[in-house]
Amino acid sequence: MVELSSPPKPQNGFWAQLRRIPRAWIGGALVLFMVLCAAFAPVLSPADPLIQFRDGLSQMGTPLPPDQKFPLGTDHLGRDMLSRMLYGAQVSLAVSFIANLTAAVFGTLIGLLAGYYSGVIDWVLMRITDVLLAFPAILLALGLGSVLRPSIPVVILILTIITWPALARLVRSQVLTVRERTFIESARAVGAKDRYIIFRHILPQIITVTVVWATLSFASTVLVESSLSFLGVGVPLPTASWGNMIAEGQSRYRIAPWMILVPTAAILITTLGFNLLGDAVRDALDPRTSQRQKAS
Repeated sequence: MVELSSPPKPQNGFWAQLRRIPRAWIGGALVLFMVLCAAFAPVLSPADPLIQFRDGLSQMGTPLPPDQKFPLGTDHLGRDMLSRMLYGAQVSLAVSFIANLTAAVFGTLIGLLAGYYSGVIDWVLMRITDVLLAFPAILLALGLGSVLRPSIPVVILILTIITWPALARLVRSQVLTVRERTFIESARAVGAKDRYIIFRHILPQIITVTVVWATLSFASTVLVESSLSFLGVGVPLPTASWGNMIAEGQSRYRIAPWMILVPTAAILITTLGFNLLGDAVRDALDPRTSQRQKAS
C-alpha cells in the first residue's frame, strides 16, 4: 500500500511567535513560579504542614499573624500557613494536571471517533456528550462528589468527567471539516485503514485544538478542584489543599484574614498564569497571528 502523508503544515514558527507575545512571558513566569513552589515544597517549607505548633496560637487560642517564625502566619490549629500553601500547591496542581491530561486524551479520542464515523457511533457518543453538557459543571461535580467517597482519585475522576465533553464537541467539529479534504479521500482511495487515517492524517491536523484547550482549561480545573474541596466533597482533610484551606478560614476571616488570603492568592496566581499562557499559545498557533504582526 502506498503511504500517503498529510500535506505539510505551514511553518508558522510557533516558538518564535510565542516569544513575541508579552502575555506568554508573564503567564509563563507565573506558572513556572507555582510549579517550582509545588515541586520544591519539601525544601521550601519551614515545617511539616500537619504539625500543630504549641507556640502557633496566641494566649487567646487564635491564629498568629505573619511573623519571623511563621512568614504567612498560622491557622486555627497552629499549623504553618506557608507550609500548607506549598504542599497544597502540590495537591491542587497534581490533581488538576492529571485530570486535565486524562480529559484531553479522552475528549480528543471521542471527538475523533464521533467526527470520522457517521451514523450510530456519532449519535451515541454525541448524545452522551450532550447529557453531560446539559448539567452545569459545578453542579454535576457536586452531585458526583456527594455520591462518591471523597478522595484524590475520586476528585480526578470527577474533574475528568465534567471536563472532556466540551473538548469532544470541539474536536468533532474540526474532524468533520478535515475528513472531507482531498488528502483524506486519497488515503481512502489507496486502501488506507480507518485507524491509520484517523491517527496519521486527521489527528495531526487538529492536535493544536487540544493543546490550546488543555492550556486554557487548566485554570478552570484548578478552580473547580478548589471549589469541591471548599464545599467538603474534594480533597479530604487533613491533606492540605487550597480549597479546604479557604474553608477552614472562612469562619475566622475577621481575626485571621491571612487564612483566606494566602490560598486565594495562590489560586489567583495560578489561574491568571494559565489564562495568560493559554491565550498566548492560541495566538502563536493561529496562522493569522504572524500576518497581523507583519502588517503592524
